[in-house]
Amino acid sequence: MLFIPLKKKYKKSQKGRCFKKINKNNSLCFGQYGLQLLSPFRITSKQLITLRNNIKKKIKKKGRVIVRAFSHISVTRKPLEVRMGKGKGSVSSWVSRLKSGTIICEISTFKKILALKVLNRVRFKFPVKTRVVIKNILF
Repeated sequence: MLFIPLKKKYKKSQKGRCFKKINKNNSLCFGQYGLQLLSPFRITSKQLITLRNNIKKKIKKKGRVIVRAFSHISVTRKPLEVRMGKGKGSVSSWVSRLKSGTIICEISTFKKILALKVLNRVRFKFPVKTRVVIKNILF
C-alpha cells in the first residue's frame, strides 16, 4: 500500500511543535473501542500503516478498523556527507502532529474480549503512552 500525500501549495513544511494541550475531539465516533494518546507525539506514515495491519491481522473479519490520524506534514532530510547550505533537503517521510487525548484508531466489533486483547497488544508496540477507551452504551 503506497502513501499518496495531499496536494499542497508548498511541498516542504517547517518542523513545528507538539504542545501539551489536550485535544477536544477525544470521543469515539465510529467504533466502540479506541486507542487514545496520553502525550503529544509525531506519528509517521509507516507507524500508522503497521498499526492498521497489526489490528487487521488479529481481528480478521470479525470487526472493522478505522484509523483517524493521517500523515500530511512532510519531513525533509539532507543526504549524508553533504556540506551546510545549498537549500533545504528533499522530502524523506510524512508525519502527523497529534495532541494528547487524540484517538488514533477505533474498532467496531461485537466481541469485547477480542477488541481489548488486540488494542492492548498494539499498545505495547507503540512508542508513546496510550490507553484503551471504551464507549459507554446505554440500553
